[in-house]
Amino acid sequence: MLKQKLIFSKSILIFLLLFFTPGLTGCTTFNGNENLYSQGMVVSADSLATEVGIKILRSGGNAIDAAVGVGFALSVTYPVAGNLGGGGFMVIKKANGEEFTLDYREKAPKLAKRDMYLNSEGNFVDSLAQEGILASGVPGSVSGMLYALANHGTMSREDVIMPSVELAKKGFYLSEATANSFNRYRSSFIKFPSTTKYFTKDSALFAPGDIFVQSDLANTLGRIIENGTDGFYRGKTAELIVAQSQKMDGIISFDDLMKYNTVVREVVTGNYRGFKILSMPPPSSGGIALIELLNILENIDLKSLGHNSTKYVHYLTEAMRRVYADRSKYLGDPDFYPVPIDSLISKNYAKKLYSQITSSASNSADILPGLVESSESMETTHYSIIDKWGNAVSVTTTINSGYGSKVVVDGAGFFLNNEMDDFSAKPGVPNQFGLLGSEANSIEPGKRMLSSMTPTIVLKDDKPVLIVGSPGGSTIITAVLQVVLNVLDFEMDVNEAVDAPRIHHQWYPEHISIEDGVLDSSGTLELINMGHKVKDIPYLGLIEAIKIDQKTGRVSGATDRRGFGLAKGELDK
Repeated sequence: MLKQKLIFSKSILIFLLLFFTPGLTGCTTFNGNENLYSQGMVVSADSLATEVGIKILRSGGNAIDAAVGVGFALSVTYPVAGNLGGGGFMVIKKANGEEFTLDYREKAPKLAKRDMYLNSEGNFVDSLAQEGILASGVPGSVSGMLYALANHGTMSREDVIMPSVELAKKGFYLSEATANSFNRYRSSFIKFPSTTKYFTKDSALFAPGDIFVQSDLANTLGRIIENGTDGFYRGKTAELIVAQSQKMDGIISFDDLMKYNTVVREVVTGNYRGFKILSMPPPSSGGIALIELLNILENIDLKSLGHNSTKYVHYLTEAMRRVYADRSKYLGDPDFYPVPIDSLISKNYAKKLYSQITSSASNSADILPGLVESSESMETTHYSIIDKWGNAVSVTTTINSGYGSKVVVDGAGFFLNNEMDDFSAKPGVPNQFGLLGSEANSIEPGKRMLSSMTPTIVLKDDKPVLIVGSPGGSTIITAVLQVVLNVLDFEMDVNEAVDAPRIHHQWYPEHISIEDGVLDSSGTLELINMGHKVKDIPYLGLIEAIKIDQKTGRVSGATDRRGFGLAKGELDK
């Protein structure tokens, strides 16, 4: 999405509406960075969702309970990315030592075909994969969240989901950012009658302070409370999804919904300067790419180079080129393709890649994947949670583009994803994020599409020190990388680490994307003289992070200055 600028010049009337009207929950629109709590903390991209999570922690729930509550709340208050009609990944480190991940990524319907987005001449028709019902994979979010709650939570479905039902039924006040977002997407929404019904107004645009009620969504959530996964993948909600699909000549069927399953996967782990990295394995590329990047950069004394110095940017860029080249060939759904995880994250392989880096910029055309042995949107959202017992949860969830396929399920009130674009519809042809892919990520029925989501937990002496993740499509991996480096190498506090300007390179396109503040004009010129191509970009990623000081036990959280979320501790008023 384009960065939603935060404007603080609210009228007194709206201020009073947001904070003093009884019976409705107010939504703050400023960045909230709350620090130094000795108990639990929730950091998410939406203040209302954060408040739901905090209330769950305060009522005795654990981090998994809170994560599920936040996830359902985001489906109501943050529909640009929060969802019932999408999917996600959850990385969990329990206080008892358990480490695992939940994969509830969307799947290709059983009628999906390898060439379904190619025209008669064999050319990729991007609009089919990015907007409309054919762009949608089988949703996994409800399955994944309920699996987490049933197997690792302590509270009932009603306890964790009812706050979201109330937000949908009674409504909430639109923030300026959300109202503007609805209005900006109006031209896309009006293409689809069901979306027009819910997310446009007859004769006016949305305004900050409007009360936004979602009665059908409240009923959908109520069916999930009553019947669990059967309340979504069977029964009335499933009937509504299939009816919407059939009406628009889609291919999602009852059988697709009934057979959807969440997969428990082992964490992908790495070690960086004495810290243990826990992240998401395939079908996310995030964990492997992050660890591969850290392994390369471990060969360099980054601190001596200086944070965001020209040399620092150069080394990060060269590492990124090589890792994204590997991503393009080797990563996909491990249930369909033998991903060479051990080779990609080995220290020896990283040393080989590091040895290729010189003092001048590489040519991406000369960097080819093939050095190892074979053995997402911008409108994603992330949240990080820790409870007073030390259970840590890192969750990234998405419907891919802003508002996914732009299609709302009539009668159910939620958007369906457009995740099918994350497959390699035609090898060598980039998707909407400019990412290239190969056979590993080709379309197959029942297959999970490759993702860049990188929910991550960093440990020291087997205890969490950092919980982090981000939206941002292809930039997720590099945004998370730089926050990890900021904390571990440069010993920044969590606010500094999250707010520091960032860079991104993904092999192709050739240029380095650079936020304002990374380099001055002389530093940029020096980078260009080294052979790099540079492109200014408004923002990269939207980090939600928690840092734990093991010496003091203090917990600090930060929501990115680039967004409008809220970090809040359990003991905060």
